[in-house]
Amino acid sequence: MGAAVHFRLNGSDIRLDDYGDEPLLFALRNRLNLKATHFGCGLEQCGACMVNINGQAKYSCTSSVSALAGSIVTTAEALPADPVGAALLEAFEVERAGQCGYCLAGILMSAYTLLKTEQHPTREAILSVLDRHLCRCGAHGGILRAVERAAATLLDASA
Repeated sequence: MGAAVHFRLNGSDIRLDDYGDEPLLFALRNRLNLKATHFGCGLEQCGACMVNINGQAKYSCTSSVSALAGSIVTTAEALPADPVGAALLEAFEVERAGQCGYCLAGILMSAYTLLKTEQHPTREAILSVLDRHLCRCGAHGGILRAVERAAATLLDASA
């Protein structure tokens, strides 16, 4: 067991006790009841567990709670309250960019991280970010269009 870890999660201060070497993914789902982040492979190969930690897209399946002290963590649950997240959610709905939805939260978090750092990403930058994700539904075209749509919406809003 470890000492208490304090961090910010979706805008709220969090304290986790008795975490041991628990992966962030398990803490999110089992202790904090945040279910958007999914377990896929546990090996950083599918992206279903992606979250934003300190401004970077990270795999929560291999991110230890013990490493989160003082960190800022954002999950898909926080997207509707953020302008970038809201633009992504709207674009994904308009483009119907998801089918089963299992991988979608991770994809959204990678796209969110990209759009928070690059106001107008190139198609190549979007493809590079999405390349870390496995989607078996074949929704890749819609997902790409949705991220491009969200980027254009955000660019128009800032003009």
